[in-house]
Amino acid sequence: MPSPSLNIAKKIPESISDTEVLQLLKNEKVDHRYIALFKEVSDISDEVISSWFNINVKTFRNYKKDSGDIKENIKEHLILLVSLFKHGKEVFGSKNLFSDWLHRENFFFDNEAPIDYLKTITGIRYIEDRLTAMEHGDNA
Repeated sequence: MPSPSLNIAKKIPESISDTEVLQLLKNEKVDHRYIALFKEVSDISDEVISSWFNINVKTFRNYKKDSGDIKENIKEHLILLVSLFKHGKEVFGSKNLFSDWLHRENFFFDNEAPIDYLKTITGIRYIEDRLTAMEHGDNA
């Protein structure tokens, strides 16, 4: 029987549209399972993730529990992050190579590391655009 994370992962495409995000938010229960999935696909620390969501670590850890009620704006951010990390793994071939790219300074990101852009929806969308460009032969 497939794991719950695998079932959730299948619902989130590698490149996600606003319509798909809205549908997921409306039709799916975005809860601790999505956080578990993101932790699985990203290997990012609770401290870093909570800073992206602009919440304290304790609140984030409460969200990781079955009883934690996640705020709507964080649900959207979470869905987009899962999608981005799935796309990054696809483009780079592995989670580790994508992570290395995220942590390296990059000309296209004003010589900052792309990971610094994950605090905002716009930043996530920009990274998503760069990944799509790379799939079509652009430098990144």
